[in-house]
Amino acid sequence: MNITHVGHGGVTSAQGFAAGGIHAGLRKNPRRLDLALVESDSPCTTAMTATKNKFAAAPVQLDRQALGTPSVGTAQAILINSGIANAATGQEGLENAAKIRKLTADTIGCCEDDVLVASTGVIGEQLNVAPFATGVPKLQKTISADQKGGHDAACAIMTTDTHPKEFAVSYSDSGLDTTITVGGMVKGSGMIQPNMATMIAVITTDLPMSEGAAYQALAEAVGHSFNKVTVDSDTSTNDTCVLMASGEACPKNTVPIEANSKSYAQFAQALDRVTQHLAREIAADGEGSTKLVTVNVYGAANDQDADKAARAVANSPLVKTAIAGRDANWGRIAGALGKSGAAFDSSKVDIDMMSIPVMQSGMAVEFDEDKAAKAFEDPEIVLDINLRAGSASTTVWTCDLTHGYITINADYRS
Repeated sequence: MNITHVGHGGVTSAQGFAAGGIHAGLRKNPRRLDLALVESDSPCTTAMTATKNKFAAAPVQLDRQALGTPSVGTAQAILINSGIANAATGQEGLENAAKIRKLTADTIGCCEDDVLVASTGVIGEQLNVAPFATGVPKLQKTISADQKGGHDAACAIMTTDTHPKEFAVSYSDSGLDTTITVGGMVKGSGMIQPNMATMIAVITTDLPMSEGAAYQALAEAVGHSFNKVTVDSDTSTNDTCVLMASGEACPKNTVPIEANSKSYAQFAQALDRVTQHLAREIAADGEGSTKLVTVNVYGAANDQDADKAARAVANSPLVKTAIAGRDANWGRIAGALGKSGAAFDSSKVDIDMMSIPVMQSGMAVEFDEDKAAKAFEDPEIVLDINLRAGSASTTVWTCDLTHGYITINADYRS
């Protein structure tokens, strides 16, 4: 299957979608965009995964009510604000989210349940609805289906991100005799260890999909992309990932694809390409980070043990600071593995850092420290771990831990 990267692509690359972002006054800095809208030409199949944090934000609760259980149905738009998370805000927060949803629906001219809302920013503060009253109509008039519209939306959802994160691919579906596009945007830099979702992500496609196929595809893609990212082991209250399928690449009478079809299998590959690319971008942009860190675990007894081992290494402050210091201190990796809870025989474990063997069969291997130091100059640090306990494997993405992380989070509200 030939999957092609769409240059400068993003959430508006798929047919049937427009987007935009403006400064609505939710942030103090007038140069920062703070309100984004992604809108389809008409209500379309929409699936969502969202945080399992018990302090789930008001917009997450509202979206779950709109889509039902599981979180799949139809939607025409999603409105996203940055600056305030609208989390831990009680009944007033729910009422404010509902007001914003109604305002957006009235502006677009659609049903309230066909509008999703998402928020990101400081927890515990109530949203001021006034900026939305003027901002939403202004924003809706400026949305476009071109690259700029998608880019502005991606900029408007950022918090501590250092740059917008966008990506899109296309491929030929021979069965449907058409080209299908999958594109998306995501924000996330800190408070990152998603649990059945990502930070804030919107993914669009012009493939016609049944609700069951859309939900299954999204859940599976999130499981081996966004849920394999950790910056600091914290799960946000606002994690939301939405997939919208317009069907605009095919004639109106095309039967939506189901999960057991060839078209579904092709789409799943393309969706994986998009979500994994965006997941890597989140890890690489971790707060204060200088390195993307890829942790590959092989030879685990089962999938759960593979994840335990990889996540223990990826979340270890000692491993992360060693990488920040360009120190090939493999003992910290071994220590993290040993406490992970994964089943393995320590006398059989192999560890490579940047393709340099540092442990074999549970014992130290002499290596060239100068060569290792030079390898640490690469922007991506790859750790390969073979537990030799089975055939399961996984990959988790993280980043190094620097003084910058402390500075950003100590000053976050100020």
